[in-house]
Amino acid sequence: MINWKKLESAVTLDNIIEDSFNSPQVIFKHSTSCPISGMAKRRLEGGWDLDLSPYYLDLISYRSISNAIEDKLSVRHESPQIILVKNGKAIYNESHLDISASSLQESLDAHLHG
Repeated sequence: MINWKKLESAVTLDNIIEDSFNSPQVIFKHSTSCPISGMAKRRLEGGWDLDLSPYYLDLISYRSISNAIEDKLSVRHESPQIILVKNGKAIYNESHLDISASSLQESLDAHLHG
């Protein structure tokens, strides 16, 4: 079960980036009108075993936040998309059917222990 935190403001995005210097942060960008995005969200929820509470961005309601993510983290906008942020930088991102909890975990392990 994922304990989603909502990403609905530029202030929250700034806090995520700041917090990433203490611990990795995850952002999931979700389009509520896209079936592929819904499938990616269900796959994440079904396979989630990470000790992280990811942020959930509703792209339909908060597209401007996605634009800010693109600007601040230099990650081209995709939908759906998952982004791992550490030390103020996007160190991993995947989109569409490449989104999975296991690949996120592998990237996290590589960056924390590699």
